[in-house]
Amino acid sequence: MPELPEVETMVRGIRDAVEGTRIVRIRRCPSPCRPLQITPGLRQMARRAEGRTIVAVQRRAKRIVLKLDDEAAADRSDGSGGGGFVIEPRMTGLMLLSDPPNTKHLRLEWQLLKGNEERRLWFWDQRGLGTISLLDAEGLSQLLDGGRLGKDALDMAPPDWTAICRATSRPIKVLLLDQSKVAGIGNLYASEILHLARIHPETPADRLTRPQIQRMGAATLEILHAAIRHEGSTLSDGTYRNALNQDGGYQNSHRVYDRAEERCPTCTKGVIVRIVQAQRSTFYCPRCQ
Repeated sequence: MPELPEVETMVRGIRDAVEGTRIVRIRRCPSPCRPLQITPGLRQMARRAEGRTIVAVQRRAKRIVLKLDDEAAADRSDGSGGGGFVIEPRMTGLMLLSDPPNTKHLRLEWQLLKGNEERRLWFWDQRGLGTISLLDAEGLSQLLDGGRLGKDALDMAPPDWTAICRATSRPIKVLLLDQSKVAGIGNLYASEILHLARIHPETPADRLTRPQIQRMGAATLEILHAAIRHEGSTLSDGTYRNALNQDGGYQNSHRVYDRAEERCPTCTKGVIVRIVQAQRSTFYCPRCQ
């Protein structure tokens, strides 16, 4: 479930505690669940990263990036100087500094040192669909500079929205979920953005008017920034938690998501309906949108 606001909240939650720490040890946590995808294998990952310093904690779309120093890069025959970890939480992954929801789903632990102070960073994943990769400097640069991802949703300007909409007749909700066109928006926030912009989710993207595109761009910034301020959305399944194992708060502000058959809070006259697009649930108000 983690989308841009939840991942941004994870990044902000761990940044102060993690930046400037030295990696003492990386270990796989004992878990009876399906193994997590770790690239390269844990032994090689530990050999390349232990002893190095985490110099920056960043977000790229729905990914968390732990950038490493490039000390002794010239001495690393495997070319691993610089680079860093890229963590994809996917459905249920969390980055935690505090006690996890349970220990059964702990997957990886970074044991860290800052001065004489020991710290712990964990990746917790209930469904085990997340991934952790250690990239070299070139691979990390390609990811941060674009690669297969579109422009970050928070960085989209009106001409960017116009360009991606004019290039396809796909329904606008489906386009918003295409990470190669605009990065960071997931299913939950796509429904909320289109509702605030008063756009029907099945409208072909290339038929949106200029005012609609402008409203959508503005709604994207408003929704995502508000969700970040409230530290993301914790839904009824309770899987999303912030870095200190606490609920987000933006779920209390959802206008349409997961509110099928309820009265629309915007117009107070329409009833929210649920449809399926690209195998994902879409919620909207037929009267407002």
